[in-house]
Amino acid sequence: MRYLALTPLLAVMTFVSCAEPPKGVIDWEAVAETITQRMSLQSGERVLLLGRAGQFDDLVPSLRAAVQAAGAVDLGALSVSSERFAGSVSPFLTLAETGDRAALKELFRDVDIAVMLPGAALSDPAYAAMQDLLGEGHGRTIHFHWSGAYDLNGNAIAVTDVVSAAYQTALLETDYAALSASQEFFESSARGEEIHVTTPRGTDIRFRIGDRPVTKQDGDASAQRATQARNLIDREIELPAGAIRVAPLEDTVEGTIAFPPSVWNGETVEGLKMYFKRGKVVRVEANRGLAAVEAELDGAGTAGRSFREFALGFNPLLAIPDADAWIPYYGYGAGVVRLSLGDNSELGGTVSGGYVRWNFFTDATVTVGGNTWVEDGQLLSR
Repeated sequence: MRYLALTPLLAVMTFVSCAEPPKGVIDWEAVAETITQRMSLQSGERVLLLGRAGQFDDLVPSLRAAVQAAGAVDLGALSVSSERFAGSVSPFLTLAETGDRAALKELFRDVDIAVMLPGAALSDPAYAAMQDLLGEGHGRTIHFHWSGAYDLNGNAIAVTDVVSAAYQTALLETDYAALSASQEFFESSARGEEIHVTTPRGTDIRFRIGDRPVTKQDGDASAQRATQARNLIDREIELPAGAIRVAPLEDTVEGTIAFPPSVWNGETVEGLKMYFKRGKVVRVEANRGLAAVEAELDGAGTAGRSFREFALGFNPLLAIPDADAWIPYYGYGAGVVRLSLGDNSELGGTVSGGYVRWNFFTDATVTVGGNTWVEDGQLLSR
């Protein structure tokens, strides 16, 4: 049985930093061309690259060239560290390098789309400034982190040749139209219906999404798509692509989540079950480590005992491999389920407080209105 409960991400979520991938593994020009295609750039749009010099430096010139070839305005590549990307010197970047979060927010109002490259995180003022603008309904971003790989015990793993090859395949070979169509079909099927998630370990939880925004990570980072955004994460387009994300109506969430052995408040917890009524945790049980769970939830405030998010992966190219199994890109692979706790305000929910804990389940069964979409971790063809 496969489950994953990630350690909590408090207040500001960060991404596992990734080292430069091994030489010869990545086709930089093909990757740059695909990223640019997913932007659907219009002539004159202003594009900023934001990353950390020393990570994915070889992608930067190819991506800047592709942006220019598309007729957009290349604002260069801004590094969140004191080291600059080679060839990235301009009055705009000089201003950005000296600005604090508030000043950067005003500077970035003229940026139509930013590409968040590996190494940049919410703890960096430039990244945070872009997030502030997204939260105000301005601009759009591509998140190209090249991270988010985990073993089946929930430990982050290095971006090896195997991980890089899988991510590149997913990026370059995904049928984006088919991915979008399947996600659209799921959304339309789920409106007005009950979603029911079960696992062999004992998860048995139900909820409805009503008219809540369903963020479809289908790789569409176009300006037209951004005009349809209903929440912050609708403006954050992940590449590789693959999952839908939604905050269910809080008062419809009823049932039980059964967790694998996982770490809470620094301690390993076994046999953990949480019982939900109207979206709130009303009882917690564990064979070992109950006090650690209670301590983490108490420390998180109201958000800690609140259901956050349902996410479901749709991309077959990011599915968990049968041999040498690992979990690609934050569970965006076909059939992977995420049942999260905490703040869901960025998804359009009503829970605030900053605490977020992602919990992944890879042998779940998901039914929508009585129709099975996922069976024992396998996404069914529809």
